[in-house]
Amino acid sequence: MTDERQLLIVEDDAGFARTLKRSFERRGYDVAVSASLDEVRQLLEQQSPGYAVVDLKLAGGASGLACVEALHAHDPEMLIVVLTGFASISTAVEAIKLGACHYLAKPSNTDDIEAAFNKAEGNAEVALDARPTSIKTLEWERIHQTLIETEFNISEAARRLGMHRRTLARKLEKRPVK
Repeated sequence: MTDERQLLIVEDDAGFARTLKRSFERRGYDVAVSASLDEVRQLLEQQSPGYAVVDLKLAGGASGLACVEALHAHDPEMLIVVLTGFASISTAVEAIKLGACHYLAKPSNTDDIEAAFNKAEGNAEVALDARPTSIKTLEWERIHQTLIETEFNISEAARRLGMHRRTLARKLEKRPVK
């Protein structure tokens, strides 16, 4: 049986874990702290928290992803937030695939973590930021398209692009056509 106000913090930094624990206790959570996967497994034999905050990198090079996997296997409804100072796209994807509902880069505070619990569901209405293409990329795409149109005739491509043939040849040396 899951206790909705019960939180597990998996963090090997004792000072940070203590601070996070006190902060969540002030918000009405019953908080347990664990520093390793073995401690998590022992705790899950006695409790079933509704929430978990898992550090990605634990002591001894252990991965918090194994904790996420164990927690999710124990209770698929548990809201798990991965917290890390070593954020990367690959670990974020793996954390979500293993059952985390959110992934936050440190420094994050209790407000950020609690907000992440509340954003467990995806939002298809999130605005997609228009990421403008760089001038270099636009230039390269135009050069490549012109080369295709001229069947890779450097002199003709340079004429159509309005540049000297040697200039085009230098640009192609920097970024060869594949």
